Amino acid sequence: MYNWEELKKILKDCRGCGLCDTRHNVVVGRGTETARILFVGEGPGEQEDLQGKPFVGPAGKLLDLVLQACRIKEEEYYIANIVKCRPPMNRDPLPEEAAACMPYLRNQFALIKPEAVICLGRIAAKSLVDPNIKITREHGQWVDKKGVRFMATFHPAAILHDAQGGNAKKKMLFDDMMKVRAFLDGKN
Repeated sequence: MYNWEELKKILKDCRGCGLCDTRHNVVVGRGTETARILFVGEGPGEQEDLQGKPFVGPAGKLLDLVLQACRIKEEEYYIANIVKCRPPMNRDPLPEEAAACMPYLRNQFALIKPEAVICLGRIAAKSLVDPNIKITREHGQWVDKKGVRFMATFHPAAILHDAQGGNAKKKMLFDDMMKVRAFLDGKN
């Protein structure tokens, strides 16, 4: 296992898959490196790739608003992604790309030692909770894995791109984050 500085250097120089050929920046994470909650998305988007930080584009702004509304403070969480480089045109990460980055996410997990992991979207949920998970049915449900609680919820980008069901999904995301708040308060 690498410490934070070693991990960041290794990621900066990573050539483990083809995503390194088109990236501007490796996106390691943001937040508190000893947080109780670890949020995991699928991969960086355009703004994330340009700025080198996860969830700073429109989806990140929505997530920040929901977290603020639920009184989840930045010192309580850390945000990372399955893959650390932007897939072209924001496509889903390929299985081999996710596999190449998974040891880095495991290293982050080991350093953070979160009490709970919140999977933002189906890619993260399928990778970390259950390959057969259905977000629309199973969002907001806690799953215990070796003493750590996991929950899948909607990815903020999916909410923004869903013209018909976006408001309903936004409410479900809010409700799921209120369960995270209750967990942090020792009530769930």
